[in-house]
Amino acid sequence: MKVCMIVTDGFEEIEAVGTYAILRRGGLTVDVYSLLDKDATGRFGLTVTKLHPFSQLNAAEYGALVIPGGPEYKALEASAAVQTLIKQFMTEGKTVAAICAGPTILGHAGYLKGKKYTCFTSMNEDFGGEYQEDYAVRDGNVITGKSAAATIDFGFLILETLAGKETADKTKKEIYYKNC
Repeated sequence: MKVCMIVTDGFEEIEAVGTYAILRRGGLTVDVYSLLDKDATGRFGLTVTKLHPFSQLNAAEYGALVIPGGPEYKALEASAAVQTLIKQFMTEGKTVAAICAGPTILGHAGYLKGKKYTCFTSMNEDFGGEYQEDYAVRDGNVITGKSAAATIDFGFLILETLAGKETADKTKKEIYYKNC
């Protein structure tokens, strides 16, 4: 299973890097794309390099899309190309995962209607679904995470969805019980 993640300046570092690390530990391929087609700097100054240019993203190569939160959500939401990508994933029934501010992109586009979801509490609007207080929620092909503090639960829910419970449990055991 290949996963693509989209970032741009202002991404929430823990949500992007933490989710990336959990999925990679679980054996998934994760390609990180920059909406800027170059390096991106997170909200706390961490610059990530060697990102794939968003302009070259081929959605057909991926089974899941991950959208970290942070102030970057505004740029992602304003991008027609990102909206088209999300629509393609949703239409094809592929997994779309968003955390913190990221689910608001899905909510504003109507993808949370009739679904259970979570997001950063103060960003919850009437998206036509059922807001949950849980750290991570899955409803069909949509996975949402509440906040930066929910990154681990969010990452493991994505991993379990894409690679199975056995892989997620094995990865948890490695993280929680083995030496670094």
